[in-house]
Amino acid sequence: MSVAVPAKGRIIGDRQRHCVKGELQVQTQKLRFLAWAGRDLNSRPSACQADQADNPCGLPTCTTTELLTKFKSFCEIDLRLSKRTVEGHLWWTKRFLTAINKPIGQISSEDIRTYLAQTIDKSQSTQANVLKSLKVFFRDFLRMPNLVESFRFPKETWTPKPVPTKDDLRRFFKELDSLTTQTAFLVYATSGMRRNELLSLTIDDIDLEKRMIIPKNAHQTSTTKISWVSFFNIETQSYLRRYLSNRHTDNNRIFPFTETAIRRGFTRASKKTSVHITPQVLREWFCCQLGELGVPDRYVDAFCGRTPKSVLAKHYTDYLPEKLKRIYDDANLVVGVV
Repeated sequence: MSVAVPAKGRIIGDRQRHCVKGELQVQTQKLRFLAWAGRDLNSRPSACQADQADNPCGLPTCTTTELLTKFKSFCEIDLRLSKRTVEGHLWWTKRFLTAINKPIGQISSEDIRTYLAQTIDKSQSTQANVLKSLKVFFRDFLRMPNLVESFRFPKETWTPKPVPTKDDLRRFFKELDSLTTQTAFLVYATSGMRRNELLSLTIDDIDLEKRMIIPKNAHQTSTTKISWVSFFNIETQSYLRRYLSNRHTDNNRIFPFTETAIRRGFTRASKKTSVHITPQVLREWFCCQLGELGVPDRYVDAFCGRTPKSVLAKHYTDYLPEKLKRIYDDANLVVGVV
């Protein structure tokens, strides 16, 4: 029985046709995806140009104040960013627009490059914050990604952070010149709270007898920060009682002042002791101490208000306040100032 064998040229021709056909299909899929993703910039108006019929704030006529107002609304409603993040984006964007002093339509990548060059000597976090704000403004808000797409974020370099010892904390504490700053110091050190979380605490947010803190609505729009429940130790409970009994104000906030008052008190103690301590340093000290005392990382994250990352932490961990309090009390965290 004989089998017909196709000619070599015919096989090559069929393969070429299949390759060409495959390439055309790939190109067609790419075009469809780009159209779906909105990469056709000419057919997709910016957030500031969305209503061209009435043109309430078109690029040619929009003032900086009007532009920033619409940008703020975009960040809050479209992107659902937290209040602090929105304020940061507005701050850096306003500084950029003021420094460049050009109409939006005349700003180029070179203008942005020149401005970013002025931040090279700043910290990596500052450089990243500036670029984040400009990317959100040009790429997301104005739909002008070509202006910022070539810029990369600085590479983060990790270095171990020195954490003060208990002796450092005791010496620092003794130099704090008011019951208010001493109380705030102990709450920071034994609860792991963020700076602004403490300053926004109200009387209703704490249970003095159970030594429990349950902040309400501290991070409603954040994707990385939560405020579930934390605790403070007996030392802090004693100082809180004294502080609240001597507090003469109708303000419902426990610490009814700005961070400046805390920072000034901490700065004076730092100069006297040569020990650098801030609310963030106390938060880091809290995490290190709980780790040394054998508290699992997922519970340390819960006390500090970090969003669970692992499957175990997210789906298979009991975060009931009663269990968290038992874990906290078993750790027996002590500063040693009483």
